[in-house]
Amino acid sequence: MPDQEEVRVVVGVDTHADAHHVAVVSEYGRPLGDQEFRATDAGYRAIVAFARSYGEVAAVGVECTGSYGAGLTRLLRSEGLTVVEVNQPNRQHRRLKGKSDPLDAYQAAQAVLAERCTAVPKHKDGPVECMRLLRASRSSAMKSRTAAINQIRDIMISAPELMREKYRGMVTSAMIGTMARAKPAGHLADPVHVTAWTLKKLAKRYQSLTDEIAEADSALKELLDAYAPLLCDLPGVGVEVASQLLVTIGDNRERVGNEAQFAALAGVAPVPASSGKTSRYRLSRGGDRNANKALHHVVLVRMGSDARTKEYVAKRTHEGKSKREIMRCLKRYVARELYRQIMNPAPAPSIADVRRLRIQLGLTLQNAAAHLNQWPSYLSRLERGQSRNDALIAEYRRWLNDQERSANTPRSLALRDDEDARAFRSPSMAM
Repeated sequence: MPDQEEVRVVVGVDTHADAHHVAVVSEYGRPLGDQEFRATDAGYRAIVAFARSYGEVAAVGVECTGSYGAGLTRLLRSEGLTVVEVNQPNRQHRRLKGKSDPLDAYQAAQAVLAERCTAVPKHKDGPVECMRLLRASRSSAMKSRTAAINQIRDIMISAPELMREKYRGMVTSAMIGTMARAKPAGHLADPVHVTAWTLKKLAKRYQSLTDEIAEADSALKELLDAYAPLLCDLPGVGVEVASQLLVTIGDNRERVGNEAQFAALAGVAPVPASSGKTSRYRLSRGGDRNANKALHHVVLVRMGSDARTKEYVAKRTHEGKSKREIMRCLKRYVARELYRQIMNPAPAPSIADVRRLRIQLGLTLQNAAAHLNQWPSYLSRLERGQSRNDALIAEYRRWLNDQERSANTPRSLALRDDEDARAFRSPSMAM
């Protein structure tokens, strides 16, 4: 047995549901030994003892740290060992060299030793893990609710005319409520009765799933308010987007070292795609596709409501860029902004003075909306802090300040005094 004080070893683990195969190599890549262990707490501790019997453990490469290897990863961290997440072996290498549990374990160790795998696993022991679980429950409830309403609509297509006439023209919420309150009576051999009974069951399932989704949203909002309250201040970022991005990063934010790594993790890192006289970039097709979807949602919202984004789109369109290319650029910019807000949260600028100043000046939301070319409802949400648009708020505040200065000029004050005097001399005021 090698001297433990002189030898440093690297460990690779091929994880499975019931058993893990462990391989140990020296710091020079020489295989030292491998063995299979049960995927239990006692087995995990036996893995640690087995690895340390060959020398000082420099690092442990574990496959599937978020699923089959989650329990082992937690124990290894508690023992003070460095854990590295290892991807599954290359398929081309597998075809050439073959595949077995010992081979996969040795390849995991060699990947860590060669520094081909350097990703830090997620801790999965904090509020972000709770968000992940809530999102998993919410996602399945959303799919089941969609399946339920699709079944209802399919049944209604071939339902008896009397029943179709009863629900014709109703919006979904009213139709679901009416179906759930129905009290079908009849014989089980009667298609009309069975149709009504089935629609009632599906409607009640739809309502139950809706309540479940609302509870999950409320729990996610509560976690975000406690864990990352400022993230939703950014334009286009709501509970759904914020929770997904936090789940992508994990509880240990330090695993993502800079915004370029975050962009790669979210699948928005630019990749050269030039050929001949064409010079262009495309976005990486790797990374977390759910995070990419969240960034895509933010871009779509900002292209429709954010003044700064609209100006950028108009500028790049004038330069000859296509909508798809513009959205690629915007995704990268949004990833940079969101990464900075996650790592170094900055509160939104105070807007309490805007509404108060508008009311003091006697201006309505319609007056401001006409000048700023915005919807009054959107300005109302900005004033109440329900939406964030720093550039528009700055322009809004400048316009209100200009109105205040113009209202306080000597000519304006004189006109106001004349109006007050005429009002005082009018017969209606004398009565």
